[in-house]
Amino acid sequence: MVIIMVKKASNEEMIGFHKGALTTLAKERQEMAKILSIVEQLMQMHVKSLQDLGVDLTKEVKKEQTPAKKPKIPIEDII
Repeated sequence: MVIIMVKKASNEEMIGFHKGALTTLAKERQEMAKILSIVEQLMQMHVKSLQDLGVDLTKEVKKEQTPAKKPKIPIEDII
């Protein structure tokens, strides 16, 4: 019979682990913010180009927000 004993990590090891994780995650968050900034800039460029071409984006947004009306089916046809 083999008994495996797991060494419990010391407080210092656990603190180091969590600090390292937070450092890594903070760097990841910074990179995500950079990516978001780039995407926002690209979107603004496209919006400006569409406006320069005469596309009314407010009409486009309103058109997409209007729900498509479904024809009402009489209950007799459903049954």
